Amino acid sequence: MSADCGMIRENACIAMRVLPMRMYDLIHKKRTGQVLVRSEIEWMVDAYVRGEVPDEQMSAFAMAVVWRGMTDEETTDLTLAMAKSGHVLDLSSIPGVKVDKHSTGGVGDTTTLVLAPLVASVGVPVAKMSGRGLGHTGGTIDKLESIPGFSCELSMEAFLDQVRRIGVAVAAQTAELAPADKKLYALRDVTDTVESIPLIASSVMSKKIASGADAIVLDVKVGAGAFMKDLDQARRLARTMVSIGQLAGRRTVAVLTNMDEPLGHAVGNALEVREAVLTLRGQGPPDLTELCLTLGTEMVLLAGKAKEAAAARAMLERALADGSALAKWKEFVRAQGGDDRVADDLSLLPKAPVVRPLHAWADGVVTGMQAEEIGLIAMRLGAGRAKHGDAIDPAVGIVLHRKVGDPVVRGEVVAEIHAASEAAAEEAARGLRGCITLAAGHPFTPPLVLEIIRAGTAAEGPTSGAVYPAGGHASADEATPRTATAPGEALDEALLAAARGAMQHAYAPYSRFPVGAALRLSDGTVVTGANVENASYGLTNCAERTALFQWAASPARAEGIRVVAVAVMADSPDPVAPCGACRQVLAEFCSPETPVWLANTDGAVRRTTVGELLPDAFGPAQMAGGR
Repeated sequence: MSADCGMIRENACIAMRVLPMRMYDLIHKKRTGQVLVRSEIEWMVDAYVRGEVPDEQMSAFAMAVVWRGMTDEETTDLTLAMAKSGHVLDLSSIPGVKVDKHSTGGVGDTTTLVLAPLVASVGVPVAKMSGRGLGHTGGTIDKLESIPGFSCELSMEAFLDQVRRIGVAVAAQTAELAPADKKLYALRDVTDTVESIPLIASSVMSKKIASGADAIVLDVKVGAGAFMKDLDQARRLARTMVSIGQLAGRRTVAVLTNMDEPLGHAVGNALEVREAVLTLRGQGPPDLTELCLTLGTEMVLLAGKAKEAAAARAMLERALADGSALAKWKEFVRAQGGDDRVADDLSLLPKAPVVRPLHAWADGVVTGMQAEEIGLIAMRLGAGRAKHGDAIDPAVGIVLHRKVGDPVVRGEVVAEIHAASEAAAEEAARGLRGCITLAAGHPFTPPLVLEIIRAGTAAEGPTSGAVYPAGGHASADEATPRTATAPGEALDEALLAAARGAMQHAYAPYSRFPVGAALRLSDGTVVTGANVENASYGLTNCAERTALFQWAASPARAEGIRVVAVAVMADSPDPVAPCGACRQVLAEFCSPETPVWLANTDGAVRRTTVGELLPDAFGPAQMAGGR
């Protein structure tokens, strides 16, 4: 915002202090597309909390925002006004940079139970206020309270003292925290005004800012089991929240993550605690472990405990490997009255009286899961609430033995249902079978981390051909890129993660040089491939061609779905470029401008394009008779 614009805005604020305000006028301004000034928004929020603005007028304002939107400044002013409508936590007495993490909600989202002690174990204080579950999404407080004796009801003095002493505390949100948001959200819920990016963003960020953290990492779930089903909408929400955080003086990062299937294997309170403990032991599901390391890396970076993503991640991996993360979990549980013996004896957790397996009804691959419906089945078992005030059964839920992309054999167990009765288990089994799709095909690894959005991402896009650590930050000695820059293009970390996952499936007994490749298609789908060798080297297929041929032989190509990005991952000293044959095949199916990310497992990445890899590719002119 320019200095002149700022002066105009401030003058308008002064003018509004002179004249009495009316809610009618603010509704009219927003309905006609005008911009509200800070004093107007502050007056409106304060008057609404005090009951001077009735629900019908606030409903009209919310609907005007749905239709007309808000500027970043308006959204930030609304966020801060709601944050200041109640008690704002003061964490200044706690040494260090306090980092909070927030998830927009999903199924099996156990990250806080792992992340809070993991990040605290490397010296980053975590003072977290969390909520309870509702509908198909679980609540952190419900999960923690399934640990015998654990209490999330902490006084403010006890909460702050615990973070000072051991570096981590998780408490239930109080009614005094952002009461304006609580009141407005209840109103939006019954007036069909929930789906507004500015209103969603201000709702989330008002509670985070009121919680007092210096920095915030946002886990924005995208997909069938998330509130945000569409990637573009989720990206808009993430960018808006990051902008609010920066304007409010909080270091903020948003990580867009896949919620087309439940995270991890467990859905249910005690079952998720069990999975969190296994993850802290280094035995957790790959996707939950990877997401915790990704989010934890961002938290460590924001806290200033490491300068590079690779170093931050290495700190967290060491904490998992040497047991310090699990030790911190025990200390955290013990401090809040819980039985820390659970970390060594999982049988101390509540157990359901009925455990029923669901067997695979066909051979094949798990090609899809209805994440939201799985969450609702767990809710109906008693693991969640259909409405506020419903009782929770901590023991019940679902454990998935197979995830999307996994191979299955007819008759093997694909899931377990933990229920309070045989009748409940039978009903859940009928529903769960319809939520899991089995089909013929090859195993694959779906993407997990879709994108990371930081303040100024567009201005900080990597340079074409430059090598920089995974995470998108070039080191100081890499000021000279090899080729021209590509302004605004962010590192495709999700595609690189998919290529890393594909590398694990390589068949390379002769070269012992596994390579993974991943293609991003124009519909958002990711196709992966690995190198497959043969004793006759001429029959070997490279990772890039394995992935490309899968796409080329699929209905997607026939339907006009294109390859829009390529990633190649190898365990090598430097990123490795495709061989000549793969370059020619890439040129056949991709445009010359298609980005290609070349990476090694140490985190070095080089960006190029299909055209740069093979400037004079064969085409129709070189075909027989085409000269």
